[in-house]
Parts: sequence; C-alpha cells; structure tokens
Amino acid sequence: MKYDVFGIGNALVDMEFKINDDFLNEHQIEKGLMTLVEEERQNYLLSVLSSAQNQEIKRQCGGSAANTVIAVSQFGGKSFYAYKIANDETGLFYLNDMQENGVETKHSKDFLPDGITGKCMVMVSDDAERTMNTFLGITATLDENEIDEEALKQSKWLYVEGYLVASPTGQQAAVKAIKLAKDFGVKTSLTMSDPNMVQFFKENMLEIIGDGLDLIFCNEAEAMHFTDTKDIAEAREAMKKYAHTFVITQGKNGALIWDGTMFVDIEPHVVDAVDSNGAGDMYAGAFLYGITNGHSYAAAGALASLASSKVVTQFGPRLSWSQTKDVLRKYKGDE
Repeated sequence: MKYDVFGIGNALVDMEFKINDDFLNEHQIEKGLMTLVEEERQNYLLSVLSSAQNQEIKRQCGGSAANTVIAVSQFGGKSFYAYKIANDETGLFYLNDMQENGVETKHSKDFLPDGITGKCMVMVSDDAERTMNTFLGITATLDENEIDEEALKQSKWLYVEGYLVASPTGQQAAVKAIKLAKDFGVKTSLTMSDPNMVQFFKENMLEIIGDGLDLIFCNEAEAMHFTDTKDIAEAREAMKKYAHTFVITQGKNGALIWDGTMFVDIEPHVVDAVDSNGAGDMYAGAFLYGITNGHSYAAAGALASLASSKVVTQFGPRLSWSQTKDVLRKYKGDE
C-alpha cells in the first residue's frame, strides 16, 4: 500500500487567539464548541480582537482531519488528504503548509478554483478550553470530485471528518468515500469531531456510518449524545452497534478503547494544559499511525495518549517534527 491513511475533510486555515470568558460572553459565543458563522460575522470578531490588541498566536493549515493526517505523516507514516481550497492567498498558504508536512494531495497551485478559502478562529481561554468560530468558504462545497479513487485504493485506512455532516455535498462525499473504501477493501474510520455535529446532524452521521465502520473516534459527550445514554458505561456498550472498534477519549482521565474483543483503559499523562485545540486530532493521528505500523490497539492508545498530552501543553493543534520524534523516543523507552 502506498498510503497508511487517506483522509477527507475540511480545509481551514486556523487563526488562534488567546481570549477570556468575558469576550465569549460579551459576543454571545458558545464556549467549547465549534460554531459555523458567516464571513461578515467572522470579520467582525477579528476586527474586535485586533482593536483589543489580542495577538494572533499562530496561523497554520487546519481542519480536524487535516491535523490528523499531518500527525500520521510526522510520526513517519504516509498520508493523503482530499480537501477543497480556493485560488487565494489563504489557499496557497494552505497548500504549501500541507506539502511541507509531507501530506500528498491531488491539488497544485496552477489548478485551484476561484473563491474564498475557509478560515477558523480558534479562541483559547484561560482554562485551556478552545472555542471555534468557522467560516467554511469554499470547503462548504467539497464534493465527490475531491476523492482521488486511485489514492484511496492504495490506502490502508480511510479517515472521515465528522464535520462534513454539516454540508450537503460534504455529506455525500463522505458517504461515497466510505462506499468506495469498502469496495476496495480499505478499512473505514470516522471522527465524530464535535458534540454539536452529533446533536444537530445525527441522522447525517448515521447515514455516513451506514451498516457499520471499522473504527470510530469520539469523546465522552459525543458518545453519549450519539447513543442517547446517560453515562459512559451505557454509551460504550451501545457504540458496539456502530463500529467493530472504537476509541472514546476522556480528557484528563485518559481514554477507553474497544479493540473488538475487550475494553482497554488508557492511562492519561498529567500535564499543565494551556490549549486543548487539536488534542483529539492528534490522538487519532498517533493512533492511526500506530495501528498501521504494527502496533496493537493498546500500544497505539498509549502512543496517542502521550502525543495528545504533549500537544495540549502549547498553543496550536500540532507538534513540530522534532517534538514528534521526541514523543516516539519516549514511547519506545529510548530516553
């Protein structure tokens, strides 16, 4: 196989800011969730932050699945990403950043459509919680044409971003990608992405899952919302109906894995978190790298726990190449 992971999802340039809860309350922004906004609303919030001298911490290519396939690449795996960007400065920045992180794509700077590339405001509050306001731009029109069937056929796993349920064409692309993957004998995985996606687009999520996937990533809130259960013990039993295996991340309490035979508790790493943005994406990326490179689910979970604990100690959803190698060395006991 040429690729370990073929990802499909939104292409958004992340703009990250430090804020406090007063800012969220004043502007009626729901804390801890991803909210879709119009460009005018996003530009207004950006102008407010600029006038208040809230400095932008970092700009980099993002989107939930993008962060995950970049993590796979940085750990030493091979990944491909299906996404949609426009021929503007933001889109060219995105394309260059993906290439620098070793992720292959069918796009080139000479064949990009007109439009506006999507942007995501990531607002990090003092308690390390991340709140996102996203203007999808051209990624809202991502459709089946972005699927490179030959690349998918040459992949071990398909990884679908749950945020696609919010777009009719993105939803169709996700369903098509999963059908193709099953036809090609490629294993299928999905991240539920955000409690709002499960709460407001559950029927779409069910359509993507269809008769079941090989692997689902979710957190506790998403698992309980999706299965209409009141506690994690009920939710984990109900999740067996939708996937052969699954990972339920539990924040500072680690993670719970169903490997198809037994439940595995993954211990957390105690750290001083400053930014939770990208923790779930990093967990999925490290986990997928692990299971596509000979590790058991338990071992992959241990690596993912270590990696995600590292990413929350700094701003931004990704590690540098050198940090990723450090995580691998610590995981392998070389230090």
